[in-house]
Amino acid sequence: LCDAGDSVTAVRWDSDGRQLAVGLASGAVQLWDTAHSRCLRTMNSHSRRVGVLDWNGAVVTSGSRDKRIHNCDARVPRPTPLTTYYAHTQEVCGLRWSPDATQLASGGNDNLLLLWDARYTPAVSAPAGRVFRRPLHRLDAHNAAVKALAWSPAASNLLASGGGTDDRTIRMWNTQTGTQLSSHDTKSQVCNIAWAPDGRELVSTHGYSQNHVIVWRYPQMSPIALLPGHTKRVLYLAQSPDGATVATAAGDETIRFWDVFERPERTARQPHAGLLNIHAGGRLQHLPGGIARGLAMTAPGAVVLDDLAH
Repeated sequence: LCDAGDSVTAVRWDSDGRQLAVGLASGAVQLWDTAHSRCLRTMNSHSRRVGVLDWNGAVVTSGSRDKRIHNCDARVPRPTPLTTYYAHTQEVCGLRWSPDATQLASGGNDNLLLLWDARYTPAVSAPAGRVFRRPLHRLDAHNAAVKALAWSPAASNLLASGGGTDDRTIRMWNTQTGTQLSSHDTKSQVCNIAWAPDGRELVSTHGYSQNHVIVWRYPQMSPIALLPGHTKRVLYLAQSPDGATVATAAGDETIRFWDVFERPERTARQPHAGLLNIHAGGRLQHLPGGIARGLAMTAPGAVVLDDLAH
């Protein structure tokens, strides 16, 4: 799909799975029509690699090693940043819009979790090119990079964040007040977090030292299932549109598919931690180019990955 002579560093589908945003090491963001294998437009607003992407309607939000977050309108033929959020002091490595599209959570290698409220720091309605430097909340409880971010689909203003190797905690936040609700030591670097559709469980992936995947019951944060299999840190996670299946990619050069959450149509509880029997036991080995750098799932069940490791 994408062979532009540049290293792919992030991927993210839009809400209907028709367009794929691709971040590059050069700082560019490309928008692709995957059905026709056609690049629709390229945004060249960042000066260094784009490591994380998210969508807010037609707006593509990108976070970069240049410490900036840009909001660009994907409908414009030659898009430039509508607004810029600039408060991190190191690379932006986590980025997620809330389900109601009013709040953006950003995590950085500076150990900060920043909360931006679109009602006060608008992504689209401010004068073009405006730079916002003051987030609604600046949360500094983590002791390592904040890459893992996930909004609860069932409770408004509830955000889960995970810290790196020197932190190892999953923290729950009330994003309206900026209050920490709870903190749980996972004993390992937290790389990704995703919620069950009903908000009663969540799954996390980990690096040093356990390299495993854990399913938790919320709000008790008691472990329901430990999913072993990966032998190196589980860098990436993508969730299926129905929320029941997750795909994980690790430094061991495998992708594994897990049936972890209950599907809406199920009438009886099904066991957790089912490793799907897909592609020789649910994993793909010897990925082209080595360790997967990004991972995304779309409605037909396709998995998109790219080819540059951290």
